[in-house]
Amino acid sequence: MKFCANLSFMFAEASSILERYALAKDAGFKAVESGFPFGFSLEQVRNAKQSAGLQQIAINLKTGDTTKGEVGVTSVPGKEDEFKTNLNTTIEYAKALDAKKIHIMAGKVENPTPKHWETFEKNLLYAVDVLKGENIQGLIEPINQYSMPKYFLSDYGRAVDIIKRIDSPNLRLMLDIFHLQQIAGDITHNITKLLPYIGHVQIAQVPNRNEPDTHGEINYKYVLEHLAKSGYDEWVGLEYKAIGNTKDGLTWINNYGYSL
Repeated sequence: MKFCANLSFMFAEASSILERYALAKDAGFKAVESGFPFGFSLEQVRNAKQSAGLQQIAINLKTGDTTKGEVGVTSVPGKEDEFKTNLNTTIEYAKALDAKKIHIMAGKVENPTPKHWETFEKNLLYAVDVLKGENIQGLIEPINQYSMPKYFLSDYGRAVDIIKRIDSPNLRLMLDIFHLQQIAGDITHNITKLLPYIGHVQIAQVPNRNEPDTHGEINYKYVLEHLAKSGYDEWVGLEYKAIGNTKDGLTWINNYGYSL
């Protein structure tokens, strides 16, 4: 099992994502993932990543100011040009960081209609065509409504249906067990069922989104073993908020029988 640090959640000891690359390296990580690095130039982020000597696994689509609840326009009719511009910008960052996966966030919608679903799928079709030429995989992720009310994509069945219809290796499911538990539960069977469509996995304890071994609903020692036995052998993103010092909180990795 290979773990990559999510720099948008972990190492909050440093306010800047640029500093977090070095902290991840110091903690022993070989790879990272992140949201879109708002406020920093492509050169700044690339230099921070290269200085730390880390591999970048994934990056989120440029969406707007996430602190203001702006989480993309992929599903919003009339915003197609904005989506394409954001996708192209993100691809440039991904290429500079040598990241091979982009999380295409769906956005928030007050009252979803068939038009929103049509727009979402058309934009994903466009993205897949562009990403194919760049050898980058797009990821879509159902997000639970407790963590992000009004997020457009909160249904694994609909996500898989879209992936099946588009039928491209450049579009896969991002399975965050934190969201899976709160949307559908039945983790064992859902992992088995969803595995053919998964492009990336993330984890965090439920409900407080802290370290996997903290008090909560999920037995992650079992879940990680089940993932491995099911055949998943790619990176697992640690998209959680450390209760205390991030590095000190990594003891669960060794306790579960893994290493960085």
